[in-house]
This record gives sequence, structure tokens and C-alpha cells, in this order.
Amino acid sequence: MTKGYWIARVDIADPDSYKAYIAANAEPFRKFGAHFLVRAGRFENPEGSSRTRNVVIEFPSYQAALDCWHSPEYQKAIALRLPPVSTIDLVIIEGYDGPQPS
Repeated sequence: MTKGYWIARVDIADPDSYKAYIAANAEPFRKFGAHFLVRAGRFENPEGSSRTRNVVIEFPSYQAALDCWHSPEYQKAIALRLPPVSTIDLVIIEGYDGPQPS
């Protein structure tokens, strides 16, 4: 079974209010086996557009990634980060287990 991922790009306008979202998302992330691979940090943006914060979260499966987003717990957390608190681009994507370049 391939893993699932959330890839998010975020601009935070109200850091203090955003902290409430971070606290609220801990429960659904734990429940669905989320593991942060990228959580902010330094980055370069050599092509295209960007936001100020980038996040990649790994889930045990694509279905777990979807289920987390759709869960009542996460939907409550979303309400805490909606504009004007933050603006987000989020992709939920299935991992790839196929051949790699050699």
C-alpha cells in the first residue's frame, strides 16, 4: 500500500491565532498516523510562485491522508486557520512506489 501525503504552502497573517490551529490539528494528525517530513524551514523558490511556509506530511496510506482531512476533528481545526488567519494551498496526493531512475 502506498503512502499518502499532504503538500501545503501557507501564508500566515495572524501567527497568534494560527497557534490555535496547530494545537487543534494535533489530535487528528495523531489519530491518522501523520508524520511531518517538512515543517517550514529554509527554502529556495527557483521557479513558479510560493508562500512563506511549506509543509509535507506523510500518512501511512493515501486513504488515511484523505480520511484525516475529512475527519470532524480536522474540519474543526480548519475553522481556526481560515482567512484572514492564513491562506493555504493544499494537495493530498498518493505516494509512488514504482521504478526510480538509475
